[in-house]
Amino acid sequence: MTDSVKIMPNSSPLQTKGPLVAALAYDGLCTFEFGIAYEVFGLPRPEMGEDWYRFSVCGIEPGPLRAAGGLTVAVNKGLEILDEADLIIVPGWRAIDAPVPEPLAQALREAHQRGARIMSLCSGIAVLAGSGLLANRRATTHWRYVASIAARYPDITLDAGVLYIDEGSLLTAAGSAAGIDLCLHVVRGDFGSEAANSVARRLVVPPHREGGQAQFIHAPVPEEREGIRLGPLIEWMRESLAEEQPISLLAKRAGMSMRTFQRRFEATTGLSVGEWLLKERLRHARDLLERELAVSLDDIAISSGFGTLATMRHHFRKRLGTSPNAYRKSFGGQRASCLH
Repeated sequence: MTDSVKIMPNSSPLQTKGPLVAALAYDGLCTFEFGIAYEVFGLPRPEMGEDWYRFSVCGIEPGPLRAAGGLTVAVNKGLEILDEADLIIVPGWRAIDAPVPEPLAQALREAHQRGARIMSLCSGIAVLAGSGLLANRRATTHWRYVASIAARYPDITLDAGVLYIDEGSLLTAAGSAAGIDLCLHVVRGDFGSEAANSVARRLVVPPHREGGQAQFIHAPVPEEREGIRLGPLIEWMRESLAEEQPISLLAKRAGMSMRTFQRRFEATTGLSVGEWLLKERLRHARDLLERELAVSLDDIAISSGFGTLATMRHHFRKRLGTSPNAYRKSFGGQRASCLH
């Protein structure tokens, strides 16, 4: 026996009037990715004010629709809602090689042509690719699906080393959880860092998650004792970013030889010591740039462990494609109008 769920639009007493977000529903619905879309854009958030997102569900075919987990879903709106949507979200598709219904593909092409943003989560890339929207574009998906998509759509430039890619009107996320990262990225761009941080706190996730899929692909699972042994050291490293942390010092604190320490650190974190430190320093610097507007860029560079502003600027441009000053102008102290 299956459970029946009727998905209704946002029923919050506060009627919002912000961008309209439409999440697709279909037979074989991936409920986790759909839940991410609803949690970020559809959950009632009266604290955000009336300019927050509106949320709707688009059934792409007649129901009732089967969903993962033994649920049956009834949706009261069809493809016509895509004519109005500002952001369309494609949850993970029912199968990476499942065909895309032509009415859906056409509706997505028309929505994209009029300026709507379209976002895929995980295997949802199959819908964007099958609709022809990603031709000659950069995109990402779960590392398990890269070979399949690349073989069928060689004109797509796939990057399996990132969590998400923002091509402006077309956005793609890697694995399911990377969909959270992409959704928060969209909120940050639409309403500012404070709004994104507020949503992240409700989700109990970090507003920025550094790294890419590489750290999840065939990564060795550390023995439990190594996690326990290195845990206090990793915490100290995170709290001491302003200090120099040569491998010789870290290995000594861990009570290991340098070679053993490097091998076990990478097994525990999925990253080399240098790469882990760089990502933590970038995370810390970004956090300060968003929150501490009175702190100079030089002081942030020192506090984050870069030593000089020139070094911090180099890593920002190489890893983030921007400068610390530009990042601060984009995200520092922004308060969405809905938070005023």
